[in-house]
Amino acid sequence: MSNAMQPPRLKTALKTYAHTRALKAGDLTDPAVDLVFEDVEPIHRAFAPMARRQDFDVSELAIVTYLQAKAYGKPVVLLPAVVAARFQQGCIIYNAARGKLDVGQLAGKKVGVRAYSQTTGMWVRAILNQTYGVALDKIDWVTLEGAHLEEYRDPPFVRRAEPGKQLLAMLRAGELDAAILGNDLPDEPGLKPIIENAAAADREWYALHHYVPINHVVVVTQAVAAAHPQAVRAVYGLLKRGKALAAADNAGKPDKLLFGYDALRGPLEETLAFCEHQQLLPRKLSVDEIFADSIDLLGDAAR
Repeated sequence: MSNAMQPPRLKTALKTYAHTRALKAGDLTDPAVDLVFEDVEPIHRAFAPMARRQDFDVSELAIVTYLQAKAYGKPVVLLPAVVAARFQQGCIIYNAARGKLDVGQLAGKKVGVRAYSQTTGMWVRAILNQTYGVALDKIDWVTLEGAHLEEYRDPPFVRRAEPGKQLLAMLRAGELDAAILGNDLPDEPGLKPIIENAAAADREWYALHHYVPINHVVVVTQAVAAAHPQAVRAVYGLLKRGKALAAADNAGKPDKLLFGYDALRGPLEETLAFCEHQQLLPRKLSVDEIFADSIDLLGDAAR
């Protein structure tokens, strides 16, 4: 085969999930694209290099990181494909050894989160504010690091912990009253969710909002979208096929893997409103502006 016939090789960062495993193993393929997977573990280590410098051609990206990248004019294009989503109300925890803490007592308390711009933190704050009436600027937010986008500056009510500090150690020592954790949520008897019966609370949230909070989406670079539109269509199709292969695992559960413009419009509109309210975006963004980057390229395949 001549080079002219070779499909483009796209450097790709995707976590191994049930719905991406076949794709990463080479069991799911498309002749229009050759995905070359980089080993990035944990996957969030791909986010800053992708958002800042477009180090990958195709990458998983936290939704807040994507929205900030778009707002700052970075050349990344959202594919309407969610690869990670989860209910969030169990993600804010406190140290029960130091006494009971409930959601109505958070004003004036020190709450830690890895970064103010972390997507899990955004969702927990959105729920605290919208569902429980917590005034977010009355909390003393303590972070360990900055955003994936270097241009972003935290709001004035957010402060940085001393270098070398860790959220769980600070929580155990009483240096924090509560902490928000995502995939690193501990299974430790004394550390309990602030929102009691979080699973039931999440079910109520879902009944009201009709989607599972979005954590990670997939993006491609503008350069790849312009040069290799057929390859990008193939990437989207492969992701969709991967979801279909894993469908049996998710039967009867809320659909965490939203695909297509129609499915994503409402959730993204609400996510944008939450980000705006939390001073996470430097300018106003609309769903139409976001979708305009890929809608002509993907067309009816992503309706």
